[in-house]
Amino acid sequence: MAEIQLEHLTKVYSDGTRAVSELDLEIADGELVVFVGPSGCGKTTALRMIAGLEPITSGTVKIGGEVVNRLPPKDRDIAMIFQNYALYPHMSARDNMAFGLKLRKIPKQERKKRVDAAGQVLGIFESLAKKPRTLSGGQRQRVAMGRAIVREPRAFLMDEPLSNLDAKLRVHMRAEIARLQRDLHVTTIYVTHDQSEAMTLGHRVAVMRDGFLQQVDSPQRLYDRPTNLFVGEFIGSPAMNLTGADLVRENGAFVARFGDQRIGIPDDVVASRPALRAFEGKRVILGIRPEDIEDASLVPGAPDDRRLRAVIDIREDMGSEVFAHFAVGGPAVRGDDVKAAVGEETVEVEQARESGSLFVARLDRETRTREREPAELVVDARRLHFFDIETSHAIYDRAAD
Repeated sequence: MAEIQLEHLTKVYSDGTRAVSELDLEIADGELVVFVGPSGCGKTTALRMIAGLEPITSGTVKIGGEVVNRLPPKDRDIAMIFQNYALYPHMSARDNMAFGLKLRKIPKQERKKRVDAAGQVLGIFESLAKKPRTLSGGQRQRVAMGRAIVREPRAFLMDEPLSNLDAKLRVHMRAEIARLQRDLHVTTIYVTHDQSEAMTLGHRVAVMRDGFLQQVDSPQRLYDRPTNLFVGEFIGSPAMNLTGADLVRENGAFVARFGDQRIGIPDDVVASRPALRAFEGKRVILGIRPEDIEDASLVPGAPDDRRLRAVIDIREDMGSEVFAHFAVGGPAVRGDDVKAAVGEETVEVEQARESGSLFVARLDRETRTREREPAELVVDARRLHFFDIETSHAIYDRAAD
């Protein structure tokens, strides 16, 4: 086991495409760090450079303090787990798991000991004699993981290992991976495009866009204090609601106004984000997470200046909660940051935005809101997000650069 250090790691292809730019990151011994971002952001390229499967244009990869730029993959003492299980169909699960050990001339008894132990840990001991074609998708993935575990490497590198599984099995398997990594305490880098997977797995999450590292932090910190509009929009499901808002003072207090809506900003929020004062009288991008909006009828005594009044367009009953879609009169935010985070809009969404910004509220299942009927909603103003409209940087305790 060992720490992994990336210093100015860069990859430029022969056609001039810059896949990864100046990536600096330290991954501690035993830490699980997730690389996440949209397709083409450079996360898999970075992983392949660490593994030695992709030549490095410039920069340094260190594993356990040793520079490994020129070492072939087999000499880096790492194990990779791909979305393609790459199992030999003519071999049993046991033989697939032991094959790498056999190539390394590990004695037969030691091979059996390691495979048996991994089979017990992964819950596939009873299936070790079976061929891959007779195993389920989840069992095949466990065999692929077992093949990596028995090598007892210094680090695991996982590239979208759960993408071939159905949704329910993915949830189960990511819990298994988290437990396994915790118990083995092996340094792990995990690549995914699924931000929910990233948030539930990672000790820290590295968000990438266009080859650049946007922010690396704990999942909760990413959620609570995104460094810019892209991270704020990318992290969270459903995505953060965004609208242009004018930051003004009314009766001495800050208020965010958008369309015919207004939300009072508590004094303690302004105190915790003093850079907001520099934006008085200016337009900013206001972000409100869907889970920070509730049916006002379920929040007795909510202040009037924290309420949104709108007509519900679509109501989605999810069982444990309700997603309510509605439009507010504020100007829509649809810059490159947002497009990169969530993709292009559908025609239906574009039509809905003609009346302003499209919002989603994640309401308690007890809500009585109905489609095409007016509703009164209340916002948790302590959890508002603000972004500089020119730079897309989040506004916290210093002026945006």
